[in-house]
Amino acid sequence: MCASMMYQHLPSVIGIVGSGQMGCGIAQAIAQRGLTVLLNDASPTAIEKGLNGVKKALERLVRKGTVAPDDAAATLGRIHTSHGSVEALRGADFIIEAVAEDEALKKEVFRNLDKATRVGTILASNTSSISITRIASATTKPHRVVGMHFMHPATVVPLVEVAKGMHTSQQTYESARSFAEHLGKTVCVSLDRPGFLVYRLLMPLINEAFFLLSEGVGTAEDIDRSMRLGTNMQAGPLRMADNIGLDTCLNIMRTLYSQFGDPKYRPCPLLVQYVDGGLLGVKNGRGVFQYDPSMHDVVHAQQPHLNISGSTRSSASSTSYGI
Repeated sequence: MCASMMYQHLPSVIGIVGSGQMGCGIAQAIAQRGLTVLLNDASPTAIEKGLNGVKKALERLVRKGTVAPDDAAATLGRIHTSHGSVEALRGADFIIEAVAEDEALKKEVFRNLDKATRVGTILASNTSSISITRIASATTKPHRVVGMHFMHPATVVPLVEVAKGMHTSQQTYESARSFAEHLGKTVCVSLDRPGFLVYRLLMPLINEAFFLLSEGVGTAEDIDRSMRLGTNMQAGPLRMADNIGLDTCLNIMRTLYSQFGDPKYRPCPLLVQYVDGGLLGVKNGRGVFQYDPSMHDVVHAQQPHLNISGSTRSSASSTSYGI
């Protein structure tokens, strides 16, 4: 029997907490599969911005001819928004938390969800590095908490990491796995360890790319080009960092460093400096590279970065490439 048949009652209403690039990407991926999404955020401005992002993403798909206009409109119509209290998610069968990669914030969200939701509702975290066991400790139903890490962009990347916390029940795990497979995703299973599988491998690579950049070993373009052409990566590590969000990368490195205590996870000072300077990547138009705000998948020819003294320098290269 395939895993998708193990859980007979797939959720029909899915709640999502957090309307950033991950929350909205997950919402779109789910709505495109014909399911109802309740998208919640503390900020009405964030909800409006996130929904606008989904509209633009669907419009691009329509222009490319990969999605019919009626299907795009139907997808958008299946996403219902609310701001403020998570009480608005009480009717959801399955809830995915997708707020910032901050343990205290995630625990607060789960504490509130625990009070607001029904006994049988499954609570999943999209965390990429924080212990599921620690997040679940904020609830009275830790057996209903599971890790379900989508990759960015959630509508495109076929992988979902599923992680069981210490108290996650087998039924909850099977439910999360079956739901991911229903969305057309391939599931990889990880133990509840910091960074799980993908980011424990990827983040040190990204961090080392920042060390190379700070030491002047190569330009941002050459660092990325060497990895794309030399190892067949779809995008170079610095471009990937921009796509993920430099603030997210830094938070994950800090989590790995604090949890393992191993100096190999020490965040590169240049990565810290970028985040301190508000250079966060695609999400705000400027990171290691600079982006057209209307076309986040296009890198401008002008690609500024900082040297280790903090001054700005930029490349005149006309090379451009997407993820």
